Amino acid sequence: MDTTILVLNGPNLNLLGRRQPEIYGSETLADVEARCRAEAGSFGLGLAFHQSNAEHALIDWIHAYRVGSAGIVINAGAYTHTSIAILDALNTCEVPIVECHISNVHRREAFRHHSYVSLAAAAVMAGFGTHGYVLAVRHLAHLRAAAQVAVPGGSR
Repeated sequence: MDTTILVLNGPNLNLLGRRQPEIYGSETLADVEARCRAEAGSFGLGLAFHQSNAEHALIDWIHAYRVGSAGIVINAGAYTHTSIAILDALNTCEVPIVECHISNVHRREAFRHHSYVSLAAAAVMAGFGTHGYVLAVRHLAHLRAAAQVAVPGGSR
């Protein structure tokens, strides 16, 4: 089993820290990446961290990590509520998926209450701010450790 967690970020997250800081906070995506990398490293895991405004790029990364990685954290941005193509890609995954949203989407506009990503996710983080990413990485590390213990001869 690979020791890399994929963290994917969708449209407009490249503007994190500058776009609507009253909703999304002042941390940049680089800050989030550094925190996730440190958290993954504390469990002996690596991190691949990507952002794209293009749906096909997100799908290509999902395909690349769908088998053998330690899991996927995805904040698909607005694609969460619209992309059946991303759901289809996530449904090919043989690794755990954690959906992550900075804001509590259920306290926002009604169109944000539905998530295609949730249909493929083992867990959902919403409303924890950027700390939700760290919690999602920690959860994938926990799932990976539990899976290793369940395998005869597995180690922690």
